Amino acid sequence: MKDRFVGEILGVGTAEGTRIVVGCWATSPYGRFADVMVERSDRNRLLFAPTQEICEYVASTYVFDALRVLPVHVDRTERSLGVVAGPLRMTATLGTRTPVGWVLRLLPSAVARSVWFSRVTDPIARIALPGVRTRGTAGGGRLEVYGAHDVRAVTSLTASWEGRSLGNLAPVEPPPHFGFGSTPRRPAVTTLTTTVLRSR
Repeated sequence: MKDRFVGEILGVGTAEGTRIVVGCWATSPYGRFADVMVERSDRNRLLFAPTQEICEYVASTYVFDALRVLPVHVDRTERSLGVVAGPLRMTATLGTRTPVGWVLRLLPSAVARSVWFSRVTDPIARIALPGVRTRGTAGGGRLEVYGAHDVRAVTSLTASWEGRSLGNLAPVEPPPHFGFGSTPRRPAVTTLTTTVLRSR
């Protein structure tokens, strides 16, 4: 069986040391939703998801120290992406397409999202973007495949946790330890299709 998620993933770091990954899914088996993965500076890993079902699905793929079911509000414009979720408030300013994004735009979307093409892109991604994977084994032995279509840089960030500033935008470093892959070190928003292959 195949689950397909189409949308964007935002990955940013903060000067305080918190790293944040936001998934904004336009289409998925659960409809339109957003979720947030956070690794604090003390390496505590948290997941914020809008329903228990989504929370359990994501937690079966990635590893967290705490799970919280709560509203995840996303405000997406052409130049920014804002998030309100539990203790987190953040607004990321989006810049221009990155060189990787320009290359990805040349690929037909059917090719970019295909399972077979991930066998080609995974070794390239490991070299070009250390820590990034385009395929890997998810929870329960499921295969998860990322097919990226575009990448835009994040140029600035305003973020707070329980009302306290997390500081300025910083590289996503060290990479968050949620699962088999991470986000690019350079803060960015990636347009992609995620495909999860699972046995019946």
